[in-house]
Amino acid sequence: MAPLTGISSMATRALLAELAQAFERRTGRAVAFESVGGVDAAQRVAAGEAFDVVALARDAIDRLAAAGHVVAASRVNVARSGVAVAVRAGTAQPDITSEAALKAAVLGASRIGTSTGPSGVQLQQLFQRWGIADEIAARLVTAPPGVAVGRLVADGEVELGFQQLSELMSLPDIAVLGPLPAAVRISTVFAAALGTQSHDAEGARELLVYLGAPHTAAIKQRHGMESA
Repeated sequence: MAPLTGISSMATRALLAELAQAFERRTGRAVAFESVGGVDAAQRVAAGEAFDVVALARDAIDRLAAAGHVVAASRVNVARSGVAVAVRAGTAQPDITSEAALKAAVLGASRIGTSTGPSGVQLQQLFQRWGIADEIAARLVTAPPGVAVGRLVADGEVELGFQQLSELMSLPDIAVLGPLPAAVRISTVFAAALGTQSHDAEGARELLVYLGAPHTAAIKQRHGMESA
């Protein structure tokens, strides 16, 4: 039997790999997830590329459902992921424990890394709300789709990096300072749905049930996420 196929954004790559392995042990069905930049993934699905399961930020899944590229009634929330802040290992670690301290750290950074995903959009909105968007615009570096912000941090291309904790926590040569303070916390719900071009809708629906199952909570916690 051919493996079930899926596409996801990079934020859930490691999580979905472990969930796919656990699903295979449980059911005997193999799953092959491809993880790329979230924008690229959505464009490929919208262009008609066939996948059994599509796993992206919930708003991206909703847009694909509205356009008829995934089955709206099949949507399940998979996990909630928070944005964290990182610096290069061995460098000074600014205080980010309050909103004022985080704002000061951003203003003091020579270059600031963000992603093309939903967290990057929300950060831009935060900078606008703080009234510093124009002041720091020339220092903002947006990681190309599929490239981790943490890699830019590790390579010294940015001083301060913002990305999903799940993408930062396993990277070498960086220090994760922690999540954003509660007053400005940013989190993203990742969801999954049946692709309308699926070649195995029954198997895909079984996988979707598993991805949202309560007993997978421990796996999600290991990857810096929580059940949504």
